[in-house]
Order: sequence, then C-alpha cells, then structure tokens
Amino acid sequence: MRFTTSIALAGLLMLQGTPALAARPFVTDDARLTTAGSCQLESWSRLYADSHELWALPACNPQGNLELTLGGGRAHHEGAAGTSDYVAQLKTLFRPLDTNGWGWGLALGTIRHPQVNPGPNLLGNTYAYIPTSFSLLDDRIVLHANLGWLHDKASRRDSSTWGLGAEFGLAPQLLGIAETYGDNHGTSYGQLGIRISVLPELFQIDATLGQQMSGSGSSRWISFGIRYTPDKLF
Repeated sequence: MRFTTSIALAGLLMLQGTPALAARPFVTDDARLTTAGSCQLESWSRLYADSHELWALPACNPQGNLELTLGGGRAHHEGAAGTSDYVAQLKTLFRPLDTNGWGWGLALGTIRHPQVNPGPNLLGNTYAYIPTSFSLLDDRIVLHANLGWLHDKASRRDSSTWGLGAEFGLAPQLLGIAETYGDNHGTSYGQLGIRISVLPELFQIDATLGQQMSGSGSSRWISFGIRYTPDKLF
C-alpha cells in the first residue's frame, strides 16, 4: 500500500499537481506494501474552487519487498491550458507493520513536470522519505508518520517534509481518516475523510475535505477516490 508523499512530498507537491504516494486517501504514507505477486490501482479526483486534478497510480510488488509505482495526473485550471505530471517511485520495508506492532521503510521517487522542466533531462523533483506506522487496539487505530526530503528542480530548493496521519475504525467496513502534513518552510495542510470497503480487501472508495492550514497562499479541496487491490495477479 503506497505516496504518496505528493507537492512537497507528502502533499505539498500534490497541491502543485503532484501526488503523494500513500494509500488513498492519505498523503502521509504507511509501512505497508502492495500484496506480493500482485498490483493495485489507485485513482482519484481533487476539486478546488478554480481547478481540478485527475490521477491514476498503478503499483506492483513482484517479489514481496519492493513496490514500484508508475503513474501520473492531469490538472486543469480556469483560463489556462491543462498540465501533466508523471511519478515513479520505489518503496521497501525494513520492518513490516504487524497488528499491535510497528513498522518502517524507505521510499525514493521522482516527479516529472514537462511543462515546468522541459528539455532532455526527464527528472523533475526528487524525493525520499521514511514511512513509519503503529498499530493499536488490534488495528482499530493505526498511526502513520513520515519524515522526508524534497529537491525542487525549478527553484533548486531543498525542503524537509513531514506528515502525521491516523486511520480509525468507525464500523466493520468504514474507516475514518485524519492527517496533517507540511514542510520546514512553514507550509502545512490538513484533511479529514472516510474510506469505505465496498468489497473488503478488493475494492474501496473514499472522500476527503482538506485545506491549507499555514503558509503563503490559501486552498481548499474535496477529493473522491477508488482503490482496487486484487490478491494475486502473477
């Protein structure tokens, strides 16, 4: 289960058209992977007052402890041409998350913005982060924390990124979601939402409401997403 951490990684990038590679609807990532020998698909739409985004991020885990994510998104702003972004990420775990236990890992990725970073070098923003998760009360509450780094190619600026998230059981097939994330430049965001297991362990839908909490600028959004997680594909 994946980033995010998308645009300043855990979400600062997402508000600039880059997703965090985390299990929907989180921006803060967890210490879990896509099922070994299988793939998953996460797709969502994020709506702002004057723009909207559509993302699709497939991920596969061929051998058991290395997840590869390749995907992208399209953003449309009022009065401007649409823009595209492309994401590639590798993620591994050093300690998988167990029930009533904890786990941690490492993720490395790059985000390409063709309209922002044209030319033969296809690499755009580069990032890395450490996802850590804690299971409490037999998984009824699971906490996530991220600490990361982001290099913005356009501005040549490095940022430290962070994220804190919680998922908590509300009903047998319903999870509540709460999180906040930001960077060392004083920008932060927060969101609340739900995830519904329409077909447990196979197909989920989600929705969130979020807004910028600090830093220059202001934004609010609503998002809707799906997550398809088949047990075995190869």
